[in-house]
Amino acid sequence: MRQPSRYLKLPFSFDLARLHAELLQLEASDWISHFNTNAYVNNWTCLPLRAVDGRIDHIMPVNEGNFQDTALMQSCPYLREVVDTFQCDKTSVRLMSLEAGGIIKEHRDDGTSLEDGITRLHVPITTTPDVLFTIDGEEVHFSAGDTWYLNAACLHGVVNRGSQARVHLMIDCISNDWLERVFLEAGWIARPKPKYDDPAIHDGNVQEVIAMLRATGQSAGLQIASRLEAIRLGQASAG
Repeated sequence: MRQPSRYLKLPFSFDLARLHAELLQLEASDWISHFNTNAYVNNWTCLPLRAVDGRIDHIMPVNEGNFQDTALMQSCPYLREVVDTFQCDKTSVRLMSLEAGGIIKEHRDDGTSLEDGITRLHVPITTTPDVLFTIDGEEVHFSAGDTWYLNAACLHGVVNRGSQARVHLMIDCISNDWLERVFLEAGWIARPKPKYDDPAIHDGNVQEVIAMLRATGQSAGLQIASRLEAIRLGQASAG
């Protein structure tokens, strides 16, 4: 059985010269250090291109709010063209820079996968083969100018062993049918749906969950318990 996709190269490539030109005009901007200072070594900084209320000082990870392009996006027509290539709504859009020698420690960003509703795309602008992601233990290089999906709910980190800063355009897309078609055509393998709908419930604890729900005596809890029991017994009879 093939494993679900933890990352995927998508069929979109962009003009690096134009990306570099717009990045150069933004270099004098006030890049913001990532808020979680325990998550990295050396500078990991950000420029918001799309943020809540269009604020260039807002980099907190939220998926709801009045997202608008910032003044920085409005000054970069090619970056906006790149972002508009993806036919879906977007929440956060940022330029993320990791300086030479920098490390982003392994972590998970829950809820950021195509299946979960927020699809995180990366377009590397400046990078070298010495910049490597580790995704569930596998080292992967995201090539410049191309479009890469990262299931950020997987355990992942980054190391920049190169001599220059790595800069990615990072786009958080709201999953839709168009994105799913693009992913399927690119070879995406979906994560299996949890057997009991809730990933926290599994064969090892489902009977305990059923007992707890029945103990409440509440109609809603009893209905859920009956549904879980039906799923459990269906698997048992099939085995």
